[in-house]
Amino acid sequence: MTDKKLTTNKGIPVSNDQASMTTGEGSSYTLLQDVQLIEKLAHFDRERIPERVVHAKGAGAHGYFEVTNDLSKYTRAKFLSEVGKKTEIFSRMSTVGGEKGSADSKRDPRGFAVKFYTEEGNYDLVGNNIPIFFIRDAIKFPDFIHTQKRHPTTNLADADMFWDFLSLTPESVHQATFLFTDRGTPRDYRHMDGFSSHTYMWYNEKEEYVWVKYHFKTAQGNETFTSEESILMAGENPDHATEDLYNEIENGNYPQWDVYVQIMTNEEAKEYKFDPFDVTKVWYHGDYPLIPLGKMVLNRNPENYFAEVEQAAFAPSNFVPGIGPSPDRLLQGRLFAYEDTQRHRLGPNHHQIPINRAKNAEINNYQRDGPMNVDDNGGSGPNYYPNTQNGPAPDISFKPPAIEVQGVIDKHTRPVEDADFVQVGEFWRRVLNDTDKEHLVNNIVGHLGNAQERIQYRQTSLFYKAEPEYGTSVGEKLGLDMEKVKTLSEMSQEERVKATKM
Repeated sequence: MTDKKLTTNKGIPVSNDQASMTTGEGSSYTLLQDVQLIEKLAHFDRERIPERVVHAKGAGAHGYFEVTNDLSKYTRAKFLSEVGKKTEIFSRMSTVGGEKGSADSKRDPRGFAVKFYTEEGNYDLVGNNIPIFFIRDAIKFPDFIHTQKRHPTTNLADADMFWDFLSLTPESVHQATFLFTDRGTPRDYRHMDGFSSHTYMWYNEKEEYVWVKYHFKTAQGNETFTSEESILMAGENPDHATEDLYNEIENGNYPQWDVYVQIMTNEEAKEYKFDPFDVTKVWYHGDYPLIPLGKMVLNRNPENYFAEVEQAAFAPSNFVPGIGPSPDRLLQGRLFAYEDTQRHRLGPNHHQIPINRAKNAEINNYQRDGPMNVDDNGGSGPNYYPNTQNGPAPDISFKPPAIEVQGVIDKHTRPVEDADFVQVGEFWRRVLNDTDKEHLVNNIVGHLGNAQERIQYRQTSLFYKAEPEYGTSVGEKLGLDMEKVKTLSEMSQEERVKATKM
């Protein structure tokens, strides 16, 4: 234990650093009055210049999205209104944790971001190539990313940092398992799927709403590297995925993804077997099958990498009428953090950069001035509202549906739940074949084996709790006492941490 008290940057004591201030105990809405969360995210957003804090290494291309199935009864979004309708898009795919010069083949989640230039404004879908994430509360994100970066003393990647945090955050075991399969080393950007990961709202003209998850399934087929292949490729060509995407498009072999959604009604969400807004979980396809929506095709390379790829700014807060957020706690924090990062990285007028400009919709508001303002800055029009100077006014017809919220304002810490382990066990038993399991275990052992033994025990006990065969396979290869692993797996998280402290 420590006598040091955690404080904000102003020296104000912090009561809870594991939960944002929300309206309820489960998935719920995060409050702007959580000044600790805002300070933590805003400081984190500004930690690195000039490259992105995360997703620093990536490639991008232009293309289009085409509707292939009419789901307009669920959403009023005009770009989804009819079969055959095409919308111009720009997509950026990336590694997450590495620096700008890191290898494309490193073990890491891959970012999968798409900007839709719709007639109602720009819509950004900012996801990953894995359908889940490590954490479910935005207040944990800066700490998580710090563990993926370099050690502050050695300036090297550090297995203790990586696994200490994950083993103290059991909700991460699902994503950690995905990451250490060969899915964590996709062959290139064309041969991987993309996911919204988060749940979003779709609503129609009648203000009826449903909850959705997006799935982008590669038409090229999923292909991955083994750990050994990814290491070899990092030495042979660290930019291989960037090069592959560019060359294939240049040669006319346009990559395509078939786009699907899962749809859940609000009534079903209230009764589902686990929290449907928890980003560490998937919705079972047997309960909510994939429904075709459209296809995405990338058919034009950027003319200038910096202007179009490096300056591309994505934010999950960029919605169009018919689409909105859910009470996913991680998403609620991202709605602030991504746009705030772009204001820091590119400036408050980053939306005027051509790649980010709303190409198919008018921009009419009262925001003025600021560094690098390169349009007419509102001309002679008024810069305040309300006014009687013929300035733009709100239109009530674009109002999203009202959501009833009943809650208690507090730092609601979510306990470790059996549900945090159930899907990991199902993944091991029902999805992975024997070769997949072998690769997964070897990949984990090769990385976790560099951490302190006490951390190895703590993390392996989480694998064991999810599926005894999984934990045993890891533990035996690490040379751990399996009786101790089993005992730790049966403890509460608090007891497990206490038993494996320094």
